[in-house]
Amino acid sequence: MSQETPCIAVCIIDPKTKLCLGCGRTLPEIGSWFKMPGAERQAVMAQLDARMAEAGLAPSSTYAPKKKSATS
Repeated sequence: MSQETPCIAVCIIDPKTKLCLGCGRTLPEIGSWFKMPGAERQAVMAQLDARMAEAGLAPSSTYAPKKKSATS
């Protein structure tokens, strides 16, 4: 079973939108994440960028650690 997660370890819940500023999930989604069927997790993950944009929040990719290239 895949344990994919959008978590980027920036776990701050926005008090206005009730969304995690790091990943865009709600607290109930975060709490039940690993109990959710894989298809449900994938469906939530597909909505996260749009959900963050609709809420006027920066997409999670803004906070994600940058990958270093082989030349840096």
